[in-house]
Amino acid sequence: MKDLIIIGSGPAGLTAGIYAERAKMDTIVIERNYMSGGQIIDTYEVDNYPGLPGINGFDLAQKMREHADKLGVNFVNAEVKRVEDLGDVKRIYTDKEVYEAKAVLFTSGAGHSKLGIPGEDTYGGKGVSYCATCDGAFYRGKDVAVIGGGNVAVEDAIFLARGSRKVYVVHRRDELRAIKSLQEQLFAMDNIEMVWDSVATEIVGNDGKTSGVRVHNKKTGTDKVLPVDGVFVAVGIVPNTELFKGICAMDDRGYIIAGEDGKTNTPGFFVAGDARTKQVRQVATAVGDGASVVSSIDRYLTTGEW
Repeated sequence: MKDLIIIGSGPAGLTAGIYAERAKMDTIVIERNYMSGGQIIDTYEVDNYPGLPGINGFDLAQKMREHADKLGVNFVNAEVKRVEDLGDVKRIYTDKEVYEAKAVLFTSGAGHSKLGIPGEDTYGGKGVSYCATCDGAFYRGKDVAVIGGGNVAVEDAIFLARGSRKVYVVHRRDELRAIKSLQEQLFAMDNIEMVWDSVATEIVGNDGKTSGVRVHNKKTGTDKVLPVDGVFVAVGIVPNTELFKGICAMDDRGYIIAGEDGKTNTPGFFVAGDARTKQVRQVATAVGDGASVVSSIDRYLTTGEW
């Protein structure tokens, strides 16, 4: 039986793995698809992580993983199917093996929200994408649309505008929610067209691929189709906490309720990173979570107190 099983290998999971290894805990980190980094691998440029300004998200994830590998952190490539609380023993069922540990740290973060409109699933991977840095290269010289108005949406639009012919940014309000520095970059680009006060209502296509997105203007009540080859959806995130339902208390949005110590309401179960209830979800805060939660885990393993 392991001391600790960490589920997820984003910034929080990688940091926790490093700290747990240094604390001499018998630990495994379970990740899917041999891919560490979580959401940051989808980020073209990380400009707010101290010491590494402007680093590519994938490169930052690789550096974190290399650090963990150098220290001997034990990674297991598997998909977790079920989590079971047996009191002092926590059992993790994966698609390959069953693991047991005294404590479990959940760091699987959050995923992309969907629009929930007709055509979105039909044209998923055929023009509809949730990752501009992953798929943007397919749309060089073409017209695309970005749906959303927050930091991620604006970052995606800036990235796409460097290669695409034209980028529509569709936002439901008349001003963006993104930070001012990103807005300044966006508005300085001459191939960006803002579609204000509008919501996407349908992805349309021809011959099995996306040909446009229908939008509805909430102020005028009019509809139109933007002729685009790609639609990039950036309307927020949803926590990947399905595995812990029935085990740990969650808020009404599905985030696991825990404080800075990462302790949930169930002894032996901890959470760190974007899946936790918190105000700010950034790489730096995820790393901080991963570091601080290991102290709580060590105390629990040593004393048994919750």
